[in-house]
Amino acid sequence: MEAEAEAEGEEGAKLSIYKAARSIKRRENSLYNALRSIYQDSIFVSEISLLWPQLPLLANLRCGLWYSRPAAFHSTCYFKSTDGHTNNCSFTTARLNLHVALLKGGCIIVDSTRRGKRFPDSMSKTIPIWTSVLNRAIKDFRDSNGCPLEWDCSLHLPLWVSQTERASIERRLDEWTLLLKASGADIASLAACLRKPLRPLWISQKTVIWLNEVPHHESWDFTPIILLSASSSSSVVGASQHRTTSEFSWNYIPGAGDDEESWARGLTPAFFWKHVYDLINSAPEVCNQKVADIVEKSRVSRAYRGESAPQITVKPLKSASLSLHEEPSVACDFSNIKIDSESSEDFGISWLGSTNLAVGTAQAAADAADVDCILNCDQESISVCLPSAESYLHLPMVTSKFDRFSLLNNLPKAVSFAKFNLSLGKRLLVCCNNGEDISVCVCLAILMSLFDEKGMFDGGKSFSAAQVTKWDMRRRLVFVCKFATDARPSRGNLRQVFNFLIGGKFNHPLDTGRDE
Repeated sequence: MEAEAEAEGEEGAKLSIYKAARSIKRRENSLYNALRSIYQDSIFVSEISLLWPQLPLLANLRCGLWYSRPAAFHSTCYFKSTDGHTNNCSFTTARLNLHVALLKGGCIIVDSTRRGKRFPDSMSKTIPIWTSVLNRAIKDFRDSNGCPLEWDCSLHLPLWVSQTERASIERRLDEWTLLLKASGADIASLAACLRKPLRPLWISQKTVIWLNEVPHHESWDFTPIILLSASSSSSVVGASQHRTTSEFSWNYIPGAGDDEESWARGLTPAFFWKHVYDLINSAPEVCNQKVADIVEKSRVSRAYRGESAPQITVKPLKSASLSLHEEPSVACDFSNIKIDSESSEDFGISWLGSTNLAVGTAQAAADAADVDCILNCDQESISVCLPSAESYLHLPMVTSKFDRFSLLNNLPKAVSFAKFNLSLGKRLLVCCNNGEDISVCVCLAILMSLFDEKGMFDGGKSFSAAQVTKWDMRRRLVFVCKFATDARPSRGNLRQVFNFLIGGKFNHPLDTGRDE
């Protein structure tokens, strides 16, 4: 009995230690610590960008968006770390980021990582692979057109990538180059735009730069893609970096901008920078409340304008956490909130070449000009000013994460609506909540179903005579991404588009799709 009691005591002690460790970790990863860390890192980003002021600053989505004011960014890009994971590197035509290569003179890309290393895999391998593949495709294009020249196609990797992994990547470069050529990407425009081959350079907070010897970017014999890792890296993985100011003490979090769903409580980079000094100069214990006020004020403002404004819910902290002086759970009184009539963010609309088809956000669609009809795929309807009620169709859709057939079941009506309006020469805008996923997939289905390979509307003649393959769809997605540079369609939604296309169910305007 005594042995059992002793065992239970040891187990209870282990559990208590575990709970205490988890509570301490939550306290160190508090919202205030994350925002303060981001602000601290943004100073470094600003300093580096000033060394090459002529180079546009790009945020690698989504983490990079946190590390500078929205006005400082020229645009965004989307290089995924998963494409550069060790022994699993890849090159995908779904994220070509050709607009980055077309920036004359090069650029600076901002990203960060939480892990105990200086650069995320997106910078260590994904972007170096991308530059090498594009350089090879450009050289082949020029050689085949009788314009051979010396063009560096080498794979430039940072020193910490092993020789074994380098060799593994190099073996696949030719395969990936052929993939790029076959995708329909506009390599001719790249060859005409780039005077020097692309090459990555890496800068972190540990990089030593002699300020009196900073080279001008045009002096290099390559087009620089400067990869700027915003955060300071600790020599010990998971080590806490305690810092103090004249007023508060706080814990530094490397890569704090990563995985914003887990910590931001509905705050966006745009709103963070709009209220940055109020947030970081306030006491850590009131930070949660201030963020809740900002987020709710924005939500009420959007609802007042008739835009989608879902309630933000935050999981409350347990009482055990409060004993260690963590920030309290959010409980707010918004009865005195003043409505702000100004738009919170600036969203755009992307017209897909000369197809009369555009993709954008629901927020942009509400005020869109030069649009004849709107197909709204957001869950919330919007107020629009169109010539007739028939010019607006609301088909609420959700991502495959929540419903594996939502897109598939709505595509027949969506394509029929598009066919009717495009056949009359009308300009159609397809919108969703973020303009990056569902609306992009709907546009892809419309292009595949109603346009030929040259991007000409034919009402579905070429589609009915063709046997659609996944490769055909990838080529058309490259076309979409050429104009909609923020496009980030999910794999599950793309799968639904392909299943729709091989089923071909769009001809009848009353067809409601499949009930699966």
